Amino acid sequence: MPYSASIPPLPAFEAGEVIDGYRLEERLHQGGMANLWRVTHADNTLPLLMKVPRIKGGEDPATIVGFEVEQMILPTLQGLHVPKFVAKGDFTTRPYIVMEHLPGDSLRPRLDRAPLPPAEVARLGALVANALHDLHRQHVIHLDVKPSNILFRHDAAGRETEAVLCDFGLSRHDHLPDLLDEEFNLPMGTGPYMSPEQVQFVRSEPRSDLFALGVMLYHFTTGQRPFGNPTSVRGLRERLYREPVPPRQHRPECPPWLQEIILRCLEVDAEKRHPSAAHLAQDLLNPEQVKLTARAERLDTAGTVTQFKRWFKSLGAEPSARGSAAEQLKRAPIIMAAVDVSGAAPELLELLTETVRRIVAAEPGARLACVSVMKTARIGMDELTDEQGHSLHVKQLIGLKHWARPLSQALALAEGLLTFHVLEAPDPAAAIVEFARRTQVDHIVMGARGNSALRRYLGSVSSQVVAEADCSVTVVRVPQVGGGEG
Repeated sequence: MPYSASIPPLPAFEAGEVIDGYRLEERLHQGGMANLWRVTHADNTLPLLMKVPRIKGGEDPATIVGFEVEQMILPTLQGLHVPKFVAKGDFTTRPYIVMEHLPGDSLRPRLDRAPLPPAEVARLGALVANALHDLHRQHVIHLDVKPSNILFRHDAAGRETEAVLCDFGLSRHDHLPDLLDEEFNLPMGTGPYMSPEQVQFVRSEPRSDLFALGVMLYHFTTGQRPFGNPTSVRGLRERLYREPVPPRQHRPECPPWLQEIILRCLEVDAEKRHPSAAHLAQDLLNPEQVKLTARAERLDTAGTVTQFKRWFKSLGAEPSARGSAAEQLKRAPIIMAAVDVSGAAPELLELLTETVRRIVAAEPGARLACVSVMKTARIGMDELTDEQGHSLHVKQLIGLKHWARPLSQALALAEGLLTFHVLEAPDPAAAIVEFARRTQVDHIVMGARGNSALRRYLGSVSSQVVAEADCSVTVVRVPQVGGGEG
């Protein structure tokens, strides 16, 4: 039972104070719901941040319950896309959360620089989408995705490498009590970013986070909010029947592929959005392979009659429950076919085709990424063309598409659910593993040639992928004697 009904006012924290061994060094932020302090601990060298709820009496109970929710969910999360949890204090004594402190600004200041170049919008969107997919894999829907809740990890050169999601006070975990749903009967979220289903009190749809990301992409692209900043339930409900102005009306230079992605994210029906955040990231990373529909060319919103019909349909309409976050991800896996189109024997390529066909046929919502690696020299210059002057990269891409043609015909894969990628790298196995990690692949299917003594001694591409990949790997081999694997 939450303590929101009986929590007394808490004394203010002061710099220099020590709480359970954590010394308060500097207050970094004073918000309406919580204060953030930089803290240190004698036994922990990690940069630390302490989050303390502001409780003076008379607070909105949702603020207190939300802090309880974050205390409950954050310790369950792992990985690069969330701050590392360190400790928490109980409401019966002094409530707080200590976590990893990530330096640098959130994504919020970049809204002031909008509109941004399309390539930058896509890059930022892909980083956030990958973070969301990792969160959904851990059974959590964020439900308050907005620029101020997104931080970044950086490499040694200062480049942003991973998006980090923070503030889980409105989140929902598949396997934990949903305290906000139990205690309140109002839409929970931040007005501009709330999905239609959140407005209708549904908190179990992971694609709510894709809607919020779509709002961010729209703002970064146009400098405008697609639905304004409503402050009432009536204003929030307008997104159930009003279309956003197409981005290209605000900004004619917005490419069709980006408008396609943004408007798909902002669909009222979650079923019409991308099946998962990983699918969205794939589109943002590969704009040339985005399937364009009527969304891409739209320049005006729907007419009055259409809008009235949508308003009438929205009266009393309730979205249906579609299962947990993890269950929905299982229905939309990303499968990678790693194909050596230039070196594998025809028998192996045929067997690989049939294996991929069976696996994808069993996953109706799957996306298939066909990948081939063009091996390059570690040192020195590589030849980029063949003897006839044709691009080796393009030649390999054509070979990959030729290999996949029977698959696309047999499976009738919708355009956009089948993509092609030629990677250039000196180490094929490392390139395959890195591509799978970066694009959130769920299952790698690849071929392996014979078990020669030399290959067993040196190690094979397939064995290295099996050893290093974070996902399932299926290796197919033609029964034969001799031969090596390139």
